Amino acid sequence: MTRKNEPSFRESVDMMFNRAVALMDLPPGLEEKIRVCNATYTVRFGVRLRGQIQTFVGYRSVHSEHMEPVKGGIRYAMSVNQDEVEALAALMTYKCALVEAPFGGSKGGLRIDPRQYEEHELEQITRRFAYELAKRDLINPSQNVPAPDMGTGEREMAWIADQYARMNTTDINARACVTGKPLNAGGIHGRVEATGRGVQYALQEFFRDRVGVGKSGLEGKLDGKRVIVQGLGNVGYHAAKFLSEEDGCLITGIIERDGALVSNEGLDVEAVHNWIVKHGGVTGFPDGTHVTDGPKVLEEECDILIPAALEGVINLNNADRIKAPLIIEAANGPVTAGADEILRKKGCVIIPDMYANAGGVTVSYFEWVKNLSHIRFGRMQRRQEEARHQLVVDELERLDRYLGDAWSMTPQFKEKYLRGADELELVRSGLDDTMRIAYQAMRDVWHERGDVEDLRTAAYLVSIDRVAKSYRAKGL
Repeated sequence: MTRKNEPSFRESVDMMFNRAVALMDLPPGLEEKIRVCNATYTVRFGVRLRGQIQTFVGYRSVHSEHMEPVKGGIRYAMSVNQDEVEALAALMTYKCALVEAPFGGSKGGLRIDPRQYEEHELEQITRRFAYELAKRDLINPSQNVPAPDMGTGEREMAWIADQYARMNTTDINARACVTGKPLNAGGIHGRVEATGRGVQYALQEFFRDRVGVGKSGLEGKLDGKRVIVQGLGNVGYHAAKFLSEEDGCLITGIIERDGALVSNEGLDVEAVHNWIVKHGGVTGFPDGTHVTDGPKVLEEECDILIPAALEGVINLNNADRIKAPLIIEAANGPVTAGADEILRKKGCVIIPDMYANAGGVTVSYFEWVKNLSHIRFGRMQRRQEEARHQLVVDELERLDRYLGDAWSMTPQFKEKYLRGADELELVRSGLDDTMRIAYQAMRDVWHERGDVEDLRTAAYLVSIDRVAKSYRAKGL
């Protein structure tokens, strides 16, 4: 099959939506309401740079307002277009519904290559883009809350938040207009690594599902599993780092723009990441074998494949050569609808993007709540928890003295038990709980319904049902 047979990203989302709603009993009008994007705003603005005015094109799409505010990242890339932004906004609707974050779906994008501009130029561009969106309430704590995406990060979110605050000087909740901010600008501990951490928690929960693990043909736990990661950006780096350092996985392949690294003994993720930061790619890295044709490594033998960069990297051209029995979509839409069908027929289990990379929006939700409450998590209860724990430790120490050599406390128990949960621990706890409950909702549909063959369909069924219930409760 050739590339021209490949559905676009937007078509892939629609095809997967259609596959799910065919198994539901929704009125046609409600089905159409859930499917379509409510609105897409296109902005063209000029910024004076390098002695001339440059015109930029940006988008902000609102897919569903069954809950408000709507939520979704802003990406900076030359590939940004209206179809892509609308497809991503639809995924955000389903993603938020799946993890029970109280948001509708939105997405934004600016057609720009951020690597071509100096920092001060990017700030000018970002502030003007934020101005164009904010004056139409497409950035607003109670209506539309952006976040980072491909090509953006903490820095850009801080600029956007400041621009909104300058335009809304009496809005006490101005900091909640955007998430993914730096800590000193109203951010939250754990947000930077949230999506990668969510991928880790998703895999941990999958491996607790013995039936699901059996369907993939794998066995045992995460320890020792061979993993190939495509894209060592923010998401891929953190997912690979946590899986290798905390779960005992072997990262046998890392694919980047300039090729790939492979090693049967496992790659040092931190060392590879530091090399990429310094040299701009994996070429020349001293440990591991460099493969010039990076995408070919997607087809190598492994237990878990993690596409963590762009959409459509697994498609009709390479799906039949993918050997991984388990794929977890850390990126948005890395497996096309056509490839998805081929892989399912081969027995490959795919943990879908709307669940797998929901860690970012989950922790963004926590940040938004923190900004609205104007107090960091743990500030009220942490020392009270420590005081209560101290009572228990005091009694155990008394018992230790009383029993002498017959019993003693485990080393480090006192230090670990006495420490009350800080913001980072609470964020991780909330994210872990969210990922577990969301997987269990998908798992129940997957295992209990004979007409549901895969996790992606199960995820859509759970999400669409929740959106439909929201619309019905509104009287639609």
